[in-house]
Amino acid sequence: MSMYEKSVRLLMPEMLDELGVPGGQVISREQAIQWFADRYPKIKQGTITAHLIRFSTNAPSRLHYNVRPDGEDLLFQIDGSHFRRYDPAKDPLPIHEVSQVTHEPVLVPDDEEYVGANEFAYETDLRNFLAKNLSILERGLPLYEEEEITGIEFPAGARRIDILALSPEKEYVVIELKVSRGYDRVVGQLLRHMALDRPESRRLVAESERHYRRARNYYGFKIGLLIPIVQLYEYELSVSSTKISI
Repeated sequence: MSMYEKSVRLLMPEMLDELGVPGGQVISREQAIQWFADRYPKIKQGTITAHLIRFSTNAPSRLHYNVRPDGEDLLFQIDGSHFRRYDPAKDPLPIHEVSQVTHEPVLVPDDEEYVGANEFAYETDLRNFLAKNLSILERGLPLYEEEEITGIEFPAGARRIDILALSPEKEYVVIELKVSRGYDRVVGQLLRHMALDRPESRRLVAESERHYRRARNYYGFKIGLLIPIVQLYEYELSVSSTKISI
């Protein structure tokens, strides 16, 4: 439900016109956020950033934001925080479906073990499955949604939260995913997300508690006491088959 008479989706072209994007000007995420802050201060920065991605023809994450081919193929993302007008004459075709996205496998560092057959080959597979089955982590844990933007790869500053959900008490729940080993940087990545919006409730999904403990010790022996709202879940994937008559 929109906070104002017009939704963010409808306000985006208006913002782009005022900032001169149709004329080829490059704009930054900060410029867009400031434009909305001056006119529509109730709209969250994450929602604005998500709409920039939604309107960016070359951003794979736009598929998570219910992108509509009619009227939303307006931008081309230059880097993490800069955008220009989409040029159909020289830019690739807009991404409208998964088949147009090239998925790169998760690379495992040399000092880590090989990813086993019972693990998800891609972090996106785990993310998409979990986003539809959040009750596995906690009952009554819905996916965040606002202004047609879902909590999948939700923008948080220059980074993205794998899954943003809401607790039954309407507190933010940040879910960070790792498909191979939850090595040292996992905790730092989660703490950065916590510092950006300071939600009151957090979750962490990683494959190995042993590696999480190593990361916890790396960042400080008492991190578990200092940040008790961080929780760890370990996933396990199994496949079964049933013979059928043909």
